[in-house]
Amino acid sequence: MQISSRFTIAVHILICMEAFKQDYKVTSDFLASSVNANPVVIRRLLQQLKKAGIVAVTRGSGGTKIQKPLDEITLLDIYHAVECVENGDLFHFHEHPNPLCPVGKNIHAVLDTKLEQIQNALELEMNSITIQDVMNDAQTLILKNP
Repeated sequence: MQISSRFTIAVHILICMEAFKQDYKVTSDFLASSVNANPVVIRRLLQQLKKAGIVAVTRGSGGTKIQKPLDEITLLDIYHAVECVENGDLFHFHEHPNPLCPVGKNIHAVLDTKLEQIQNALELEMNSITIQDVMNDAQTLILKNP
């Protein structure tokens, strides 16, 4: 299992948007230079964040801005905005275990509840961390290592 880099890139661009909002026009090209990614990737993520009501994007080279206070945006909000998780399930269970095998016919009963518990714990923790928390940590590091 691995959450895609879309999640960490989305957090990265939000921190950049906040950190540089006073000094630069924060465009997808600007954000792409910080992430070291193709601007098209950044634009796609910005559109997903816009659809979730997290950012505003001005067409052309107008730039971007965060729509909500940072302490009202959680890591779970970002995750839901940019991750394509099938049916809301973090874990993709193999679809056709062998029903003639004693393990195969029972594996869902054995694992489904446990996987749901793991996902719930992850989501609860992600919901407790805001972008403001991440920004506070980023500012501390930026001051130490400009």
